[in-house]
Amino acid sequence: MAQPWAIVVVSFGSSALLEQHLVATADGSPDALVVVVDNRSTDRERERVRALAAERGWHLVAMAGNPGFGGGANAGIGRALELGARAVLLLNPDARIGADGVAALRAAGGPLSLRSPLVRSPDGRTWFSGLDLDLVDGEIRSPHRRAERPDGDPMAWLSGACLWIEAPLWALVGGFDDDYFLYWEDVDLSRRVLDAGGELLVVEAATAWHDEGGTHRERGARAEAKSELYYFWNIRNRMLFAAKHLDPEGIRRWRRAAPGAAWRILLRGGRRQLLRPVPPLRALVRGLSEGSRIAREALASGGGTRS
Repeated sequence: MAQPWAIVVVSFGSSALLEQHLVATADGSPDALVVVVDNRSTDRERERVRALAAERGWHLVAMAGNPGFGGGANAGIGRALELGARAVLLLNPDARIGADGVAALRAAGGPLSLRSPLVRSPDGRTWFSGLDLDLVDGEIRSPHRRAERPDGDPMAWLSGACLWIEAPLWALVGGFDDDYFLYWEDVDLSRRVLDAGGELLVVEAATAWHDEGGTHRERGARAEAKSELYYFWNIRNRMLFAAKHLDPEGIRRWRRAAPGAAWRILLRGGRRQLLRPVPPLRALVRGLSEGSRIAREALASGGGTRS
């Protein structure tokens, strides 16, 4: 008999996405427990999620506030394990995966492997197939570009859009670090899985579909646009990762490169957004300021843990 498992989704104002994506995923895997974490946004949204969970037979974890993605995921996975799940599929509210993809994830690797499917955009383009974080300069690149950086130090990481994790590995790494609040918590989790002796697997036999703009595009914005929160947390949390995982010289190196890295993060939303520049530039300034503070505090205490 297969081990019990659960689908866990963290929602923040995402009831419409749950109806579109989670319903389809859950219908394809009727043997799964489903746990929805509702990070509080509005009373109306809370009631919509509550009603949907009751209608579908899902387990609802109604958070008193908004602890961010990592905090919500920790609460949801904790509840799933309490309910008897021995493995969890963590899924974004704007993502879905079919039964064949779930089966491929379940069959791959061992209990200490963190697994991701290939993730595609609705138009069929590859959105995620594995990425590297270069620990020398803090840039994110495709693994296929490693030869371009012979002096680099690439660290593989897996996107939190769709992850399979089993109970022994979750217990070993202690879940997500909720200091990140939003973005980079999956990079941090990947680092700690590797540090703990686990492995990261991109399971190419499994495919998930991800409408990336569903959770971080402002209402009515262009397809490539990102929210002010997207820019702020990505810029800030780049330095938080350095503070937690690099030695003092590494922290200083990433800090020197932070303005250029922040600008490249901003350009992920395209140049047309700069016709109305206040929100993105405000996020850039705030992110750099917070990142600099984090770096100063880490250096004052002796730096991170990587030697």
